[in-house]
Amino acid sequence: MRTAGLLLAAGAGRRFGRPKALVEVEGEALVTRAVRVLAEGGCDPIVVVLGARADDVRTLLPGRVTTVYVPDWQEGMSASLREGLRTLSHLTPVPDAVLVHLVDLPGVGSDVVARLRESAAPDAVARASYDGHPGHPVVLGRRWWSDIADVTRGDQGAREWLRGRADLRLVECGDLSAGTDVDSPADLPGDRRP
Repeated sequence: MRTAGLLLAAGAGRRFGRPKALVEVEGEALVTRAVRVLAEGGCDPIVVVLGARADDVRTLLPGRVTTVYVPDWQEGMSASLREGLRTLSHLTPVPDAVLVHLVDLPGVGSDVVARLRESAAPDAVARASYDGHPGHPVVLGRRWWSDIADVTRGDQGAREWLRGRADLRLVECGDLSAGTDVDSPADLPGDRRP
């Protein structure tokens, strides 16, 4: 089963004060860390969606990833998700599924990615949960990509599409991570200031 990794890293990080992709945790930029986690978790290929300060973020990425710039990145996560799914749909061969990851989840490791990737299939709909609460990453089978792209708007990503789906499988990962995101410098591990 070929599962791509799709990293959404286009945001300006307005609440944080700068793009979170460029923030360092333990000497590693969040974008570099997230790409490493996807690769170590078994995702291949890896596509990174860029927007704010795209050129600066691109310099931090290893050569093995595909980058795509989303011109309407200010629309929010949905623009990034649509562009990422479009890019994946044009790969040869098209992956069976994609694991969608967010750049601001430094506590989500390759163990979470690997566990969630076990759910991958062309018709998969799965997401990590942490102590029963839905979170990220999310696995989306290629069967659903055009449906998702058609309905996503604003900064919601696939949230509305996922809401209430009977086929959504929650994969408990609370034993591996808290799954919390970084919205401000105070949220960084160890409360490190940038």
